[in-house]
This record gives sequence, C-alpha cells and structure tokens, in this order.
Amino acid sequence: MSYDKPNRVVIALGGNALGDTPEEQIARVRAAAPTLLKVIEQGNEIIITHGNGPQVGMIQKAFTFANQTDSKIPTMDLPECGAMSQGYIGYHLQQAIGAAMHKEYKRWHVASVVTQIEVDPEDPAFENPTKPIGAFLTKEQADAEKAAHPEMQFVEDSGRGYRRVVASPQPKKIVEYESILNLLDNEFIVIACGGGGIPVVRDYSDKGTYKGVAAVIDKDMGGELLAEDCHADTLVLLTAVDHVAINFGKPDQQDLVDVTVEEAKKYVAEGQFGKGSMEPKVMAGIKFAESRPGRSCIIGSLEKAAEAMAGLSGTRIHA
Repeated sequence: MSYDKPNRVVIALGGNALGDTPEEQIARVRAAAPTLLKVIEQGNEIIITHGNGPQVGMIQKAFTFANQTDSKIPTMDLPECGAMSQGYIGYHLQQAIGAAMHKEYKRWHVASVVTQIEVDPEDPAFENPTKPIGAFLTKEQADAEKAAHPEMQFVEDSGRGYRRVVASPQPKKIVEYESILNLLDNEFIVIACGGGGIPVVRDYSDKGTYKGVAAVIDKDMGGELLAEDCHADTLVLLTAVDHVAINFGKPDQQDLVDVTVEEAKKYVAEGQFGKGSMEPKVMAGIKFAESRPGRSCIIGSLEKAAEAMAGLSGTRIHA
C-alpha cells in the first residue's frame, strides 16, 4: 500500500482543547471530538497530536509537593512527566472519540502511542533554554520560584506573564514512527507525539539505547516531524483563533487567509508573531510546506477545523 495518500492529515490540538483538571479536560475533548469526526467524514485520514505544557507542570508539581511531605515518594523529571501526560491525555481523547463514534454509529479504531523523539545531545538549545512550560506567573511569583529553585529560568512571554523556560532541542527522529504507520495502515485513528514527544538521546555507554533528557520539544515542530514521517499532505495546527494575523491587536490588524512560504518568512522576520504562541506555528507551517511539493499547513481554530479543511476558514501556508 502506498503511504502517499492525498488525504492523510496531522491535526495538532492546541492548549485551548485541554483543561486544567482531568474533569475539565474530559469535557473539552468530548466537545472537540465531533469536530474531529467531521474531518474524517470529509474523506481524510487523521493523526492527532496535542499540547501538554500545563499538564506536565501539574504532574511535576504534584510529585514535588508529595516528596516534600513524604520523602519516600520520588520527584519526577520532565521525560517521565511527559510520558504520564501523553498517557492520560491520550486516554481521554480515546474515550471522547469513542463516545462520538458511538453516537454516529461509526466503527473506526483509535489508539495512543507513547512517543519518544530523538534529539541531538549537542543541540545548542541545551546551552540556551527558551521553551516556555507551565502556567503563566506574575513577576513576583516567578521571582519566588527562582529563589526556591535557582536552577530554573523564567522569561516574560508576549506580555502575558512569566513562564519557566527549558531547553527546546530540534526533533530529529520519531522512535515509534513505524508503529504509527502500521496503525494507520490498519485504519486506526492515531494519537501520537503528545507535547512534541518525549525527548531522548542515544546512550552509547549502554549499546546505543535511548535515555530521556530534561527538555521539551516544541509541540508544533514535533507535529511537523510527525506529518513528514507519516507522509501527510496537510498539517493542521488548531489554536484559539480563526486566523493568523499581522499587526495583531492594532487598529490595522489584518487576518491572513492564503500565505506563501516567502510571505510567511517575511512576516516572521518582521516579528509579527508572538515568540511563545503564534510564531512556532508559523515556523512549523513553513517547514512542512517546504518539505515536499504540494504540501500545505492550515492554522485555525478547533471549532472551525472542518471549515478550515474545506478552505472556508483558517490561514493556509503553502509553497
């Protein structure tokens, strides 16, 4: 069977699709699931990925607090927290999609893959942490966290508050990509690369096996690599707004509908997009659109995902 299907689509769910608690997350993904089924009903084969920043922060904070009250409970590093978040977010998505399929009398299959992504241990990102994770903090809260944890770094994020930053190495290889392809070929809806994937490096002191590293892969770039490795033709990055905009928040704000790669690069060079919000999505869209002729990226809102696939909403980036 050829992998070059014209209707294979990677859909990346932004943070707006997930809640701050398990109960809120269940409600939100159940509300989102019918929209995902509409995309399938349009004739598309979908692979789902998702963010996990707040969830990883919540898990890590819970283990840290538990360790402070009972030293027998260990703290938990980022790779393990990422794996836990992939597991329970995938579980909620599987249940939500299953419930939506039951209502529509569909008999598709859905499965989550706890996904590792290999990174280069010499990636310069490890010397310059830039990836925001966790909740937004006031300056006072960030200063207090820094005082309690001197190894942590915090930065101001697009006028929205302060966030912890960790290394964000470039994703190089999806370790489980063959398993993902096998599931797709057997007509599964696959959930993979949650939160950008769990960053791992080769441990040549142990026969080249993989070991996790305390870093975070940008979820949009992880989704882009997933789309490339799965031979998708369309990458859909869903967020809280219907369109990418230039001059955002100004009187001359302009929503973008159809953008070439060269135009998108120009806007990035002008600093039109938030470093921790829209810019990574546009950069992922540029990379994917350049990766092979005929590929395109759509950035839009979850609520209008089906309309975006039909060309009625969203911003399309293409060569």
